[in-house]
Amino acid sequence: MAEYYNYIKSLHLIFVVTWFAGLFYIPRLFVYQIEAFAKPSPDKEILGEQLKIMAKRLWLIITWPSAILATIFAVLLLIIQPVWLQQGWMHVKLTFVVLLFAYHLKTHHIFKQLQQDVVKWTSNQMRLWNEGATIILFSVVFLVILKNSINWIFGVLGIFVLAIILMLGFKIYKRYRTREPKK
Repeated sequence: MAEYYNYIKSLHLIFVVTWFAGLFYIPRLFVYQIEAFAKPSPDKEILGEQLKIMAKRLWLIITWPSAILATIFAVLLLIIQPVWLQQGWMHVKLTFVVLLFAYHLKTHHIFKQLQQDVVKWTSNQMRLWNEGATIILFSVVFLVILKNSINWIFGVLGIFVLAIILMLGFKIYKRYRTREPKK
């Protein structure tokens, strides 16, 4: 199986990319669904149904299969290179992978609620939720590239700085969206 290592690694990366694409876009669709839910009829029903279809296709046809395939190819890579399981950076990476699955499963829960017209989040809360996948992605990329117990700490600290910058950007954007238009 070692002769197929680069093919397996390539497939793993492809499905990680498509998985994250789904995780980045689905909360955005949730924002639109939540905002459509507050619109008057018939806009509420028309937009709501279309956004449900879009979310369902993205989630069930792209995001879930990508998560499963990325995981299968990751396990195959660990079978080929079991020495990685003895390295500290891999332990930390696998912790972030567990967090990624927790994020994915919570997002699935939100998906199921919105498919049933149950709205428990505001659009602003969903915009913040959308940043969770970004933080996990940055953490994992730094860990995989740096593979060093000390350097990954700086990478993760950089991620928290990025999170703070994103939150500040979010607040500025919120102010911009809610201000009165000039006449």
